[in-house]
Amino acid sequence: MLPLNLTYFTFFRTSFVGNIALFDEIEKKLEQGENVILISNHQTEADPAVIALLLESTNPFIAENMIFVAGDRVIADPLCKPFSMGRNLLCVYSKKHMNDDPELIDMKKRANTRSLKEMALLLRGGSKIIWIAPSGGRDRPDPVTKEWYPAPFDASSVDNMRRLAEHAGIRCHIYPLAILCHAIMPPPLQVEKEIGERRVISFHGVGLSVASCINYHKIASAVEDPAQAKIAYTQSLYASVCEQYNVLKSAIHGEQGLKASTPAISLSQPWQ
Repeated sequence: MLPLNLTYFTFFRTSFVGNIALFDEIEKKLEQGENVILISNHQTEADPAVIALLLESTNPFIAENMIFVAGDRVIADPLCKPFSMGRNLLCVYSKKHMNDDPELIDMKKRANTRSLKEMALLLRGGSKIIWIAPSGGRDRPDPVTKEWYPAPFDASSVDNMRRLAEHAGIRCHIYPLAILCHAIMPPPLQVEKEIGERRVISFHGVGLSVASCINYHKIASAVEDPAQAKIAYTQSLYASVCEQYNVLKSAIHGEQGLKASTPAISLSQPWQ
């Protein structure tokens, strides 16, 4: 299967993990019965496989047990299906494709409600790690500069995850996660409605990084308006993801390697 052979498309000599010690911290929290939510950017359908490959030597529990909130295309598109096999998935319909077919809107909303209920049940059991990309889709390059960057996060999606986690009654930690792997299988330049995108797979270095968890209530305590507090929290998570992404970009595409590390983001190659 293609996911199992993704190692053939990952150039490990130019791949890096940021803040590996924080992944150890996350694993300990899961072992203690606490929940973790990773707020991440999203680049390709291979993201889950890339995460597993980069963490399998040091944090196999995270690699094997991560639950991905994924779009419906991961099970509908023939090219995407192989990347979904063997992964823990909760499928939702993205806002970007909610209105593609007016006759299916109600069905999509009901399906999303079922997924949210299932997520709530999982979180109540504790020791769950959930990955979600609140941008609602994959990153795309700037049409003018052609530079890749994380797509902006949707504040309502971030807040829904936060409230869902808090209502579970189990302590939950929310971490910002950055992934860089678009060169392996870049998506089309524009969002497409139809299933069956033409894709090109290539051999390239990839990167993954996590930063310290960000507490919503600390940010909200300094903001009077609840709506603005949600936005401020989302912006804080997004800023961290962008900061990490830029370090990974310098290391991989800028060919700086481990020298791209900063005081806040320490790069390593734990498989060495």
